[in-house]
Amino acid sequence: MDTVSGAATRLLFPDWMRGVQGRVETALARQLPAAEAIPARLHQAMRYATLNGGKRVRPLLVFAAGELSEAPLPRLEVAACAVELIHSYSLVHDDMPCMDDDVLRRGRPTCHVEYDEATALLVGDSLQSLAFEILARADFADGPRQLEMLALLARASGSCGMAGGQAIDLAAVGRTLDQPELELMHALKTGALIRAAVLLGGLCGTALGADERDSLDRFAKRAGLLFQVVDDILDCTASTVTLGKTAGKDAAAAKPTYVSLMGLERAREFAADLGGQALAALSSFGERSRRLVELTDFITQRKF
Repeated sequence: MDTVSGAATRLLFPDWMRGVQGRVETALARQLPAAEAIPARLHQAMRYATLNGGKRVRPLLVFAAGELSEAPLPRLEVAACAVELIHSYSLVHDDMPCMDDDVLRRGRPTCHVEYDEATALLVGDSLQSLAFEILARADFADGPRQLEMLALLARASGSCGMAGGQAIDLAAVGRTLDQPELELMHALKTGALIRAAVLLGGLCGTALGADERDSLDRFAKRAGLLFQVVDDILDCTASTVTLGKTAGKDAAAAKPTYVSLMGLERAREFAADLGGQALAALSSFGERSRRLVELTDFITQRKF
């Protein structure tokens, strides 16, 4: 069974990234119900919300972490698709009028605008359940580890993870949060699923030692927070065209962000510090963490 070692490790980062993105796009198209299958409108909307868009950062993290455990590529595809389906569902629900009320996502009308609110609600529900279905039915040849992966993804998605972070975010509109409160909110809302992506990738291959898992977990937590800090910076510095979503939306909605808390320059300094902490957590892995190191740089320096 092919693993992530071999020729792929010799690719330049942009080529590796495009290769993983293309592989995941093909796998998602295969895992999603066919557009003509009944109920066709729902299945078309599921494909609309998931395919042909996004940076696929979470799948990239799955594949990069898979290099640490020499994970088979088919297993990484399944784990990457499961994480991306959860992420896509969260975007569909977050964009709805009862949440963030946005009309643009990935440079296109949001799902509830392109279809309708009821369909968008069902799209999110269906993408979430599909994520667990494909992870549960995959052949991992290790039942206990597969259960661990399912539990990890479930916790990262629920009230102690992404959904809980969104609840805190909605309750915080118009309020001033201090840094620990803001970090908790984003550790749940954004960081939990990014952490899950990293740990799932590591779980797809040969078992890592306890110290290695601790190091990978430290990296994942710092990388998740880093992603959100950079996102807050881009929300007030990049254009709507560049971002593919409405720029300045957080400030307009009086949402607490790292920029509103610290100011732009201090937020940039904080992002650089988080990037350094994430890289330090990888130091014991040597060349095996090459892709995670490159992804950390990509997240830190991204412009969209």
